[in-house]
Amino acid sequence: MKIIFEHKAFPAFLLLCICLVFLQTIYLNKTRDMDLIIHGVNVQSFHDVQNLKFQDLDQRAKRMLKEERNITFSKSLTRRLPNAIIIGVKKCGTRALIEYLRLNPNIRAAGPEPHFFDRYYHLGLDWYRQKMPKSYGGHLTIEKTPRYFVTKEVPERIYNMSKSIKLILVVRNPVTRAISDFTQAVSKGEYNSTVTFQSKAIRRNGTVNMKWPAVNIGLYVNHLKRWLEYFPMDNIHIVDGEKLITNPVQELNAVQDFLQVERDIPESSIYMNTSRGFPCIKKENETPGFRCFRNSKGRPHSYADTKTLKILHNFYKPYNIKFFKMINKRFIW
Repeated sequence: MKIIFEHKAFPAFLLLCICLVFLQTIYLNKTRDMDLIIHGVNVQSFHDVQNLKFQDLDQRAKRMLKEERNITFSKSLTRRLPNAIIIGVKKCGTRALIEYLRLNPNIRAAGPEPHFFDRYYHLGLDWYRQKMPKSYGGHLTIEKTPRYFVTKEVPERIYNMSKSIKLILVVRNPVTRAISDFTQAVSKGEYNSTVTFQSKAIRRNGTVNMKWPAVNIGLYVNHLKRWLEYFPMDNIHIVDGEKLITNPVQELNAVQDFLQVERDIPESSIYMNTSRGFPCIKKENETPGFRCFRNSKGRPHSYADTKTLKILHNFYKPYNIKFFKMINKRFIW
């Protein structure tokens, strides 16, 4: 052994060993990534889990992320953190969108809204993952909670979980959205029959009540600014809530492309319910053979007089223009 260490060729031999170990590490990493791709696992999502800053998370989250590394490789049916989240907007079609996406066999969608990042964040990622549906490694897991969009703390919290997560935002004319919001509140008994949309939206001095949530939610540009502090627009897909009703297939194709899943939602599975003016989903081999959304979808909106509508339209106009510029896309509002 002493002869080997004192031999002149030993330094060169040691250097060769180090190089071989280095090359072997690179080879194993490349082989691992190829194996992930073959089995339908998102390589970037895997590396995001690998590179998360543990100091940003509590002990339960650390344990959860370590488990997630193992789950990423797993071919078995298990619960996984989402690859995508529908973050909003309330009363713009988020429920319809996630129900349509369930038709794609490559997508697994959570059931009730988890509200993890806005209400139950203190319960940790382990609790959150248990709210996700079971899936295989090649599936895309998605959830929707519209309140995320307007909750200040949420963008940073989601960023700490995954920097490359895909975010979907459904929007519509903010005036129409506000009326729909009020209509839902009335149906739930939140306002008595004497309260009108005008009395909530317009102050006595004739100005718009910006503090009323039904109005404030429609200031899309103000809320999106917070998200762009953490995510680039490449991570956010904007869905036209109006076209999701009138031309759902076109909007769904764009969403599937954004999610990088095969376009596998049959056009024949969606049809328009002419009596309600809202699409329904056909269900083969089931009784009944179709499923429409709740009666709240497509119901008549509360009355709003022309003067109030004009005031709101003029109020939202400058915010809409800034929003269109921010997302590099225009809508006819």
